[in-house]
Amino acid sequence: MAFSYLDIIGWTEFRKGHGVSMARYTCSFLISINFEYLQPLLLDLLQDCDLDIQYCTSDYILAREIPGKVSFSKLVKVEVFIDKSTATETESRMSIVIKNEELPLHVDNHCRQTFEYVKETIERSRHWHLIESLAG
Repeated sequence: MAFSYLDIIGWTEFRKGHGVSMARYTCSFLISINFEYLQPLLLDLLQDCDLDIQYCTSDYILAREIPGKVSFSKLVKVEVFIDKSTATETESRMSIVIKNEELPLHVDNHCRQTFEYVKETIERSRHWHLIESLAG
């Protein structure tokens, strides 16, 4: 069964109005690194995870999965929020939100797999020491 563009738009509007959840995973990190060094290292890390940087400021990064490996609805968007207000010379806080338009019908869906991969890559990075990681 093929869906028209209007069917997809209608589903999107229905989903917004009726609280139908798409896949979305979050995690907060406290790491030992100066705030000024964090953003460039995160850009490299996200690109190493096969993500394309779409937008970047000193405290926000938007990256997307490169099309071609999965269907459009499974393409993952990664948002990184760097908390400048609590940053010190030695510690920085950041949060990631990883989401896509896929209905999370299975626990081990594509969005969850990408979330786990990015989360573990952040946790194991040699560029900083992980102090705390809290998945939500």
